[in-house]
Amino acid sequence: VLSPCTRLLEPLDPSAPGQRFFNLSKLGDARYERLPFSIRVLLEAAVRTCDCFLVKPSDVENILDWKRTQTRSVEVPFRPARVILQDFTGVPAVVDLAAMRDAVKQLGGDPERVNPVCPADLVIDHSIQVDFNRKSDSLRRNQDLEFERNRERFQFLKWGSRAFRNMRIIPPGSGIVHQVNLEYLARVVFQRDGLVYPDSVVGTDSHTTMIDGLGVLGWGVGGIEAEAVMLGQPISMVLPQVVGYRLSGVPDGFVTSTDIVLTVTKHLRQVGVVGKFVEFFGPGVARLSIADRATIANMCPEYGATAAFFPVDDASIRYLEQTGREPETLATVRDYLKAVGMLRDYADAGQDPEFTQVVELDLGTVAPCCSGPKRPQDRVPLSQMKEDFESCLGAKQGFKGFQVAAEHHAATVPFRFDGAEYLLGHGSVVIAAITSCTNTSNPSVMLAAGLLAKKAVQRGLSVRPYIKTSLSPGSGVVTYYLRESGVLAYLAQLGFEVVGYGCMTCIGNSGPLPEPVVEAITQGDLVAAGVLSGNRNFEGRVHPNTRANYLASPPLVVAYALAGTVRMDFERQPLGVDAEGTAVYLRDIWPSREEIQAVERAFVIPSMFQEVYQKMEKVNQSWNALAASSDTLYSWDPDSTYIKSPPFFQRAETMELRPPESILDARVLLNLGDSVTTDHISPAGNIARSSAAARYLTSRGLSPRDYNSYGSRRGNDAVMARGTFANIRLFNKFLNKQAPQTLHLPSGETLDVFDAAERYQQAGVPLLVLAGKEYGSGSSRDWAAKGPFLLGIKAVIAESYERIHRSNLVGMGVVPLEFLPGDTAQSLGLTGRERYSVLLPQQLAPRMLLQVQLDDGRSFQVRMRFDTDVELTYFRHGGILNYMIRKMTL
Repeated sequence: VLSPCTRLLEPLDPSAPGQRFFNLSKLGDARYERLPFSIRVLLEAAVRTCDCFLVKPSDVENILDWKRTQTRSVEVPFRPARVILQDFTGVPAVVDLAAMRDAVKQLGGDPERVNPVCPADLVIDHSIQVDFNRKSDSLRRNQDLEFERNRERFQFLKWGSRAFRNMRIIPPGSGIVHQVNLEYLARVVFQRDGLVYPDSVVGTDSHTTMIDGLGVLGWGVGGIEAEAVMLGQPISMVLPQVVGYRLSGVPDGFVTSTDIVLTVTKHLRQVGVVGKFVEFFGPGVARLSIADRATIANMCPEYGATAAFFPVDDASIRYLEQTGREPETLATVRDYLKAVGMLRDYADAGQDPEFTQVVELDLGTVAPCCSGPKRPQDRVPLSQMKEDFESCLGAKQGFKGFQVAAEHHAATVPFRFDGAEYLLGHGSVVIAAITSCTNTSNPSVMLAAGLLAKKAVQRGLSVRPYIKTSLSPGSGVVTYYLRESGVLAYLAQLGFEVVGYGCMTCIGNSGPLPEPVVEAITQGDLVAAGVLSGNRNFEGRVHPNTRANYLASPPLVVAYALAGTVRMDFERQPLGVDAEGTAVYLRDIWPSREEIQAVERAFVIPSMFQEVYQKMEKVNQSWNALAASSDTLYSWDPDSTYIKSPPFFQRAETMELRPPESILDARVLLNLGDSVTTDHISPAGNIARSSAAARYLTSRGLSPRDYNSYGSRRGNDAVMARGTFANIRLFNKFLNKQAPQTLHLPSGETLDVFDAAERYQQAGVPLLVLAGKEYGSGSSRDWAAKGPFLLGIKAVIAESYERIHRSNLVGMGVVPLEFLPGDTAQSLGLTGRERYSVLLPQQLAPRMLLQVQLDDGRSFQVRMRFDTDVELTYFRHGGILNYMIRKMTL
């Protein structure tokens, strides 16, 4: 069927008819000029991909009529221009695609049809760990260990890059996925098959939103959903409300982009933007660099929005030029965006679109700050850090409490390290890491850290040698300009050696702490601290032995490393004394904004971006030397503990659909509270020696040094099922303490979660999870849905869900149920010891109410959170992947 939208198709340049575009200005509709710029991107995609089947003219009209439809939960399809993955989430995605080829062949279809239709980039950045630091050869040693541990995974990914068309693999050692996306992969305007259109992206990492800072609409989706997009399926989404965030004023000279984003994060959490787009506007935006904007957009998941969009302006195009994009590309970007009314001038209030709601921040009110000790949204002004930590020590166990008895607040434990005597106490910094895409993509804060280090060394200050300091840049460009500007050597003198190019400490790949430090923390039951320039600080994520973790700007990471404790008032307490015996305060060595900008202008230049990225895909010799086949079907190795064909496709063994089945006499596996994160559900970090996963790996002949991390073993369902709910900081109300365990009913035994689930499965008992608010917040981790599915969990009953995790549960066929407003497990008197029956009618409708019956005769209603008809279709097929298999076999 010929789309009615084809009338909008015309050449971008009449003298060069090879490039055509859909000219939205020819809609002749005044509504278009009032649309938020982010919604214009959705509209263009609907116009361009309108096929009168998956994308209908009515969808185009619904988006164009956004002002009226945004409040009515109208479902629209969206086909992004591309997909981006990192290896922790990318390996299971490629495993699923390989297994889908087997399943399609088994059903009599052509396995070659399982192939990305939408272009996909996979950046290997999550596998490297900080095993070595404070050595000049730390980088080489960590990279060698990375290959030794992950050779099998890398070999599998190399097979995927050859077996699947339209999939590019960026080898390890290149940088962090979001920084590589910003500096290299982003097009801003896409050119493909003779068409010119806005770049847009979905990714299997929640911080995909970082690219919104450059004017590329993008957000994180579940790995399962991303696979469907790769195979040509549009995303089904509820047309979002758009909160306009007006920036005004000028930031203080001591304020960094990190301080701004932590302020924005807390503010937008209070406003309430879950499930909405945030679009930035106002004169203050023009005062932010693209790197500053990207920092704010990166933290979007921490304030709960779907996307945090900065429309393209002249600064965006200058950034493309600075990062080495070709002049022809820049011209196309400018010409296209002007033609469709998507080039923004933040000084022109006449361009301001209509928003659902407008909130404002005066940048002049932002003060230096950190965030923690357990959540990114818990902003703490720098001036109150000491006082805040000390109040957290005694506060009740929770997001801002450790429940340490008052008489132990001053406790210290002596220990020896490298022949010297030291003391550790509550708040002692044991990890200080300049890490993660959030900040290493921003030259201003990286150079600020380098200049502060230079001044500290010149004043004779040093960092205690037991503190695990590290510098893991997001790309080789960072090392380049730090070295050329002369500050890298000073960072190294303070212990901030380059340890790798990847997402390291922020994802939990912080490596081991020195044994004497661990012994001292354990002996004193100390609340030791980590300070990192990352975007996540959930319990148990950074390191098992750092119970307090604070997000901070790179220069503050250096400052806290010098201080050695978070119980520090930088205004009143000196960092140390210089050779003359003069006290040195943080304000004495803090670089001015003018100093930083002068160095940035001199040393962050296009040629270094071009040099780094031209050789990126070929520079890793270990990757180049990897042998891998290009066969259509993958040859599964039954002895592998990394790559295993998953059992997700059993419901696609036939083409017939089973009717919905009610969940009868289910037991509650876990009774959980608020803000249970995907790190609690499916940890990415180290595999504890006492865990079910460790017992499995030991039975396969592995020693603890070869366990690697949960993140690196996401291609093996046997490990990941055992790692589900294995976080040592999981608080289960059944036990009333933190432990990766639960109560088996009715026996009353306390077991590891996997062992309890296995016993229930053997008895044929279906399982549920009870939870509070924001269930599944944090990273977009598909194993946080796959793992519960394998444990036999049929449904989750929660007060509310994080957007991506709910989508992942839907994708696996696990039923997300929501308590009605005002209801909670506590208000309904639920102990979790009851048996639950959830009655599913044959005719299901989106967001319908269901009845839950208890074995004691009580009942209550919940809302079924299948939000669209498409999601119900996936559920009937047993999940989105089974749906895709049947679709490709027809």
